[in-house]
Amino acid sequence: MVKGLIVGILIAILLIAGGGYFYFASGRAPVAVTDPPMPFEKKFAHMALNAHIEKEKIPASPVVAEEKSYLSGAEVYKENCAVCHGLPDQPKTKIAEGMYPPPPQLFHGTGVSDDPASETYWKAENGIRLTGMPGFKGRLTETQIWQVSVLLANSDKIPASVKAALTSAPATQAAAPASAAAPTPTKIKP
Repeated sequence: MVKGLIVGILIAILLIAGGGYFYFASGRAPVAVTDPPMPFEKKFAHMALNAHIEKEKIPASPVVAEEKSYLSGAEVYKENCAVCHGLPDQPKTKIAEGMYPPPPQLFHGTGVSDDPASETYWKAENGIRLTGMPGFKGRLTETQIWQVSVLLANSDKIPASVKAALTSAPATQAAAPASAAAPTPTKIKP
């Protein structure tokens, strides 16, 4: 009787594993951005991410939540994050509209202002697998990542000067001379 129960459990495990393998290997699993999510996909992804971040024990931010650090964070955010996560009072970019899962629009609604800066720091430093969220470790300095994280943690309290800096053109575009904006077409001789 016990032997039959054990064999039954082993057969059930093998059937479930084989069915899962067949589901993915046969191309039935949703892999396109426009496909609906798999059953429990969001729940398991959030559960794993939250548990991993909790396990990491990230220290408190060394960056002070003040206008100067918000302005520095705004420049980094505009150059590296805005294309996916948006800007205040701006519509979603076409890139963000085409992503799955959709990237949160961090200045629309609560954004991540209810998350501790340390959680946002971890996500920005390490990225999030299978979401399109890249890791910026080694691409930005720790200070830059903390500046963006502190900005976002306080996104519902930023002063008007920071909001204006976020919505203005990046410094590299604003400083470009008018002649550099559109190259002159060259004529091709026949």
